Amino acid sequence: MIPFEVAIKIVRDNVVLTGTENIDIKKCLNRVLRQNVKSDMDMPPFDKSAMDGFACRMEDIPNELEIIETVPAGYKPTKEIGKNQCAKIMTGAMIPLGADCVIIVEDTEELENGKVKFTKAKTGVNICIKAEDVIKGDQLLSAGIRITPSVIAALALTGCVSPEVSSKPKVGIISTGDEIVEPYKMPLASQIRNTNSYQLLAQLEEFGCDPTYYGIVQDTKEATGEAIKKAKSENDLIILTGGVSMGEFDLVPGLLKENGFDILFDKVAIQPGKPTVFGRDGSKFVFGLPGNPVSSYLIFEIFVKEFLAGVMGLKNTVKLRRCVLANDFKRKHNVRHAWIPVSIDHNNFATPVDYHGSAHITALPNANGIMSVPVGISELKEGVDIDVRQL
Repeated sequence: MIPFEVAIKIVRDNVVLTGTENIDIKKCLNRVLRQNVKSDMDMPPFDKSAMDGFACRMEDIPNELEIIETVPAGYKPTKEIGKNQCAKIMTGAMIPLGADCVIIVEDTEELENGKVKFTKAKTGVNICIKAEDVIKGDQLLSAGIRITPSVIAALALTGCVSPEVSSKPKVGIISTGDEIVEPYKMPLASQIRNTNSYQLLAQLEEFGCDPTYYGIVQDTKEATGEAIKKAKSENDLIILTGGVSMGEFDLVPGLLKENGFDILFDKVAIQPGKPTVFGRDGSKFVFGLPGNPVSSYLIFEIFVKEFLAGVMGLKNTVKLRRCVLANDFKRKHNVRHAWIPVSIDHNNFATPVDYHGSAHITALPNANGIMSVPVGISELKEGVDIDVRQL
């Protein structure tokens, strides 16, 4: 059994970057950007009005101003502003030569003689200066970020309509166990419904992968071995749930070795999730997760996401939040690194959820984070600061 810190380092050290592809900007949401993106123009590209109003010279605003033209957004002014002159201007429109401010329409009175008068004592400039936001050549986006709606806006701004992104890792999911049945079936007295596979499918989809579900395989060497062989041939990563501990029918580690995988670790000093397996055969990888659903969920969040982030070149995937522990926490055994589901409220207080152990999957919908309790720590006092990993 190896420490958590050693296991996570092994995972990181065995990452192999996936390939890349260029995809249409309309289809790149949630993908991982693999190129730096620089601006191909200044922003704003010209001095533009920040308000609807009248572009004029600041020194003339006490006087009546002659309106010499109207400048809509998207059109270039045709006249230069002289003494006691102005142009009626719309928000976003180019500032005419000679003008150094815009008086907003709400602070003016239009006169019958084609002139306008400022009705306040003073005004701001109300002009967005050319290149005040972005200078041509500025790097706006860095490789390794998740493409969100705001990132898409930045891509569109630069004309990067076919960004280079990471190819989606192909991940095969295999469930083992004669005691589990699919969710659409009513379990017999000795059976339970399969939650792990559907949970993993959702986690993988959300993280930007291309998952394939291979179903539930029987607890036999033949069935499990065939499933591993097929999934390995069709995917970059296999995730198995169940069959990884020390029971008579826990066949996975041995069958992985028979199928060419080098087992890099098979027990980690964490709680829950001790019988976690990680293996590699060249550019093919495998995780064997415990069968209990909370263990499966949390090991995916802690180890599998770390691996997939590395594969896709995604940086800063772990979202830590500094919180205050809302009540005392105690545990009986402290020889393993514990991960405890918590609920974070709007005041940043974290409360451990009602959690009965690694089979208590219905505890997780009430949690939006997990707190880390290192080896050797048996209790934490109410009010202490803790780092919570957001889910």
